[in-house]
Amino acid sequence: MDPPVADPRPARFEAVYRETYGLITAYAARRCDSPQDAADVVAETFTIAWRRLDDLPPGPEALLWLYGVARNVLANHRRGEARRRARDTELDAEMADLYAARPDGGVELGAIAEAFRALPGDDRELLALVAWEGLDRAEVARVLGVSRNAVRVRLHRARRRLARALATAGVPTTESRLVPTERSL
Repeated sequence: MDPPVADPRPARFEAVYRETYGLITAYAARRCDSPQDAADVVAETFTIAWRRLDDLPPGPEALLWLYGVARNVLANHRRGEARRRARDTELDAEMADLYAARPDGGVELGAIAEAFRALPGDDRELLALVAWEGLDRAEVARVLGVSRNAVRVRLHRARRRLARALATAGVPTTESRLVPTERSL
């Protein structure tokens, strides 16, 4: 009986990875705003390379192919960042509108945006699902895969953290402005 033939794919991937990792990392680092973004781009590039190992050309052409993959990953990353910034801008405007009706509504929009960005990511996502997407608790619960009651508790806590962040930033608030509307109940 013949011994099983070892799959050469992992060894090939490892060799290409060792030869090109530094070059792909430098490529991404020069094009990204942060080292974390560059690391994400590199990781996604090599994930795609692993999934499409049969498409990876041999020899020096592998590096060029990886540059092309990294270029596409960067484009997707930039589109995602642009969408995130657009959502942040929308929420900033909504928050400014919320406080503009107040007699002391000369609140600096930047302070509101900064307070929102200072919240933990889960709080931002929860508040954004309610504010931007207009989802009610049941809909948010389905999106997050949790109970409606868990959404109620998390939303209450997120709103309180936002109120504290706004107060710390010197933005006057009233709890009634952060109380859920009928739609979000």
